[in-house]
Amino acid sequence: MKMGKRWVLKPTLDKGHVETLSKELNINSSLATMLIQRGITDYNKAKAFFRPSLDDLHDPFLMKDMDIAVARLQKAITSNEKILVYGDYDVDGTTSVSLFYGFLSQKYSNMDYYIPDRYKEGYGISTQGIDWAKENGFTLIVSLDCGIKSVDKINYANSLGIDFIICDHHNTDEELPKAVAVLDPKRSDCNYPYKELSGCGVGFKLLQALCKKNNYDEKGLYSYLDLLAISIASDIVPITGENRIFTYYGLKLINRKPRPGVSALIELAALKKDVEVSGIVFGFAPRINAAGRIAHAGTAVELLLSKTEEETDSLSETINDRNTQRRDFDKSITQEALEMIESDEELLNSKSTVLYKEHWHKGVIGIVASRCIEKHYKPTIIFTASNGHAAGSARSVEGFDVYEAISQCSDLLEQFGGHKYAAGLTLKIDNIPAFQKKFEEVVAASITEEQLIPQVEIDLPISLNQVNEKFYNIIKQMAPFGPQNMEPVFVSKCVVDAGQSRLLKGEHIKLHIKQENTEPVEAIAFGMAEFFPGISIGKPFNLCYKICENEFNGKKSLQLLVKDIKFVD
Repeated sequence: MKMGKRWVLKPTLDKGHVETLSKELNINSSLATMLIQRGITDYNKAKAFFRPSLDDLHDPFLMKDMDIAVARLQKAITSNEKILVYGDYDVDGTTSVSLFYGFLSQKYSNMDYYIPDRYKEGYGISTQGIDWAKENGFTLIVSLDCGIKSVDKINYANSLGIDFIICDHHNTDEELPKAVAVLDPKRSDCNYPYKELSGCGVGFKLLQALCKKNNYDEKGLYSYLDLLAISIASDIVPITGENRIFTYYGLKLINRKPRPGVSALIELAALKKDVEVSGIVFGFAPRINAAGRIAHAGTAVELLLSKTEEETDSLSETINDRNTQRRDFDKSITQEALEMIESDEELLNSKSTVLYKEHWHKGVIGIVASRCIEKHYKPTIIFTASNGHAAGSARSVEGFDVYEAISQCSDLLEQFGGHKYAAGLTLKIDNIPAFQKKFEEVVAASITEEQLIPQVEIDLPISLNQVNEKFYNIIKQMAPFGPQNMEPVFVSKCVVDAGQSRLLKGEHIKLHIKQENTEPVEAIAFGMAEFFPGISIGKPFNLCYKICENEFNGKKSLQLLVKDIKFVD
């Protein structure tokens, strides 16, 4: 039996407010409720939501240090300095480099890009990278998706006469690096209106500012929104505000006019219909990430910058091979990690999971942390040996800030960085037992019992007869979906089998269900066979689900995708 889930209904809204918006937009109260839940409270906000416009992007010069960054970049171009575009090895980093280098190299040729080696250099700005820049005559480095915590490394670069422009989106420390310019909307002294840009998004804003300063046609920059959309979806940042606009237009490019490298990814991921955010997250991201997890991430940048199908053929084959390797590592290490947890009473009863094996593959420890959480729902850190230290990847559960918990153990760490739900850290191998103990104490003192139970957030209860084409078509227009604008989840109560529900392959249920006085509706419940005996004998149940479209033999029909089932007592 699977771990039970906690159903959390979004707060009830003021009826008068719902009725007002319902009349203003000429929609039913259920749809009006969902919009208000997403902060869309009047006609103008609804128009901006349903019809995203590039005209609504913020002025990039509102970002702290943007004028300084543009002036330094401009000076480098005018003086014919060598510019190095430096990015991290994950999807956000590789798309950042591809976008920034791809666009700017059309205007200026004296430049190159650099991706650090995950195994030899580790995360972020590396001494090796700075030394390489010095040896090759670079005097300006633009770092993307990294650098905000690299105080010592930037000091080192300064001592060598190399300037840095940092474009980052991670949480900052009190001390900022002494770079020429530090672009990060999360800086406490930055008044930029939108704080949730990806690393690639910050790089985009710098190029947007450069275009404005030089009167470049911004349409050329907008042709790279496909890469920005890939970064936003893969880095799991909120799809609100500017990110929603970027993703909306980026998906249009991916589906209507994909660049050769993106076409190759669509083919590799076997995505048959229009690519959505989920297609990027589960189809593109693992493959782009696999380049840097198994070997060097430069292959991903080469693929994304490819101009022809011929160029993409061998690169896409390499990336797919690495993704297959990544899956094998992922499977074997996850199995080993779960066996460690399940054979240790203390770990089973703890509020956190911290595991270490020196031979685990560094490229998949973040994935393994997520897999452990699927089975044992608690903040999890997986460590492996790397360059004489222990390198760890942390993942969290809904509502718990793992970055803050790690920061409370900073006296035991060499370095760390990240977000609320995902972080990376390095420490001395001898410090692992002490870290494990302290991290557990921090988590146990601050996590609630509710946060240790997986939750399903429900938008609102509806009856099955509300599920129709018109309702679904408006829901579809609420896309692109992602954090803070998730695909709506509904609950229908006292549902019963309409007589034709059946098991599929012994583990899934094809449901044929109804409520009192409603027509039967089809639903699919993956991996929920344990509920079938009760359903088949007519026990009433509450159903939690999303609405989707099913296509079979060329015929489309609405189907409910079941998230959870609870029998009515």
